[in-house]
This record gives sequence, C-alpha cells and structure tokens, in this order.
Amino acid sequence: MKPHTLSAFDRDLEAIRLNVLTMGGHVEAAIMNAARALEQRDEDLAAQVVQGDKVIDAAEEEINNQVVRLLALRQPHADDLRAAVAVMKMAGELERLGDYAKNMGKRVPILINAPMIEGAAGALRRQARLVGHMLKDMLDAFARMDAELARDVITRDVEVDDMTNALFREFITHMMEDPRNITPCLHYVFIAKNIERMGDLVTHGAEQIIFVTEGRHAEPREKGHSTATIAGPKE
Repeated sequence: MKPHTLSAFDRDLEAIRLNVLTMGGHVEAAIMNAARALEQRDEDLAAQVVQGDKVIDAAEEEINNQVVRLLALRQPHADDLRAAVAVMKMAGELERLGDYAKNMGKRVPILINAPMIEGAAGALRRQARLVGHMLKDMLDAFARMDAELARDVITRDVEVDDMTNALFREFITHMMEDPRNITPCLHYVFIAKNIERMGDLVTHGAEQIIFVTEGRHAEPREKGHSTATIAGPKE
C-alpha cells in the first residue's frame, strides 16, 4: 500500500504543479502587457490586464482547493507535506503578482491624461521586463525543482532594487523642476514601487523552491544601491 500511496500523491501533486505553471504564464503575460500598455499609452490593453486578473484569482482558488483535497486524501508527511504547502504558497505569490500588474493597468488611463514625463514609461517597462525574466526563470526552476537556478533568480532582485532607487531620484527631480509633474510622477513612483515589490514576490517563490529541494531556507540577501539613471539598463 505504501508505494501505491506515494505514487498517487506524486501524481496528484504534479497535476497541481502544472496548474501553477499555467497560472504563472498568465501572470508573466499580465506584467509584460501592463508595462507595454503604460509605455504605448494603450488603454484597451490596460483594460485587458485588469479584466484578466479574474482568471489569475480563479486559478489560485482552484489550486488551493486542489491542495486541500490532496492533503485530506493522501495525508502526506515530512518532505511531501512541505512540497504540497509550497505549491499553495507559490500560487499565493503569483496571485499577488497579478494584483500588482492589475494596479499598473488601472493607472494607465490616468497617466494618458496627465503631463508626459519623457522616458519614464519606457524605464518602467524595462524595470518590469527585469521582473518578467526573473519570473520566467523562477517558473522554470519550479518546474524542474532547480535550486541553483532559484538562487540565480534571487541574486538578480538586487538589480530591480537598484533601478527602483534610481527611478525614485529621477522622479523627485522632475517634481522639483515643475509642479505640474507632481501628479504623474507620484503615479510613476507607485508603479516603480509595485514593480520592486513584484521582484520581492518572485524572490519569495525562488526561496520556496530552495526550501523544498534542500529543506532549508535560502541565505539572506542584501538590498542593492545604484547610481543608474532613468534610462535604465541597456536592452
């Protein structure tokens, strides 16, 4: 009976993990589309991101229900229990990432009607692209339970933090130069902070992978500091 039970648990958990990866694909697209809508001032695309968040929310609810059923039916212990709980936590991180993408989309119509800050939306899109690449690699690490790739993802969050700090300084400069820039720059500051928070959530997901595969938490990381400008990293 024991081999049969373990096989059934692994099979059920793998099915749930595939659902998490599908959910992650929706989140990755939401982040990229929200950033593109911001740069291209595309209100229709922004609305699609906002509406699409319902799909992400529904996916998290279904994954949570599946994990609860798995725990009730299979009653796993030790490593298996840790793996099942990590899947639920991963879904929660992805749902919050979707919320931040939705919030970015909601600000697009406001910024379309506000004074344009040269280069700001493009820099935020590059910042979001950094997070999108981190998310893609984190999902790959999750699919393969690759702790080394997860560690690489964690180290790259410093670059997101650095760019956030640089953007804050640039936006403050614009606000000091012209009071008309205050409203749009405050929105850009909130967006930059949301993207920085996305990087943190991706990092938390990577840390879960390390915890499951190695049974210990990832090493603490330091927040970065940057002298970069609004132009951001080169494409």
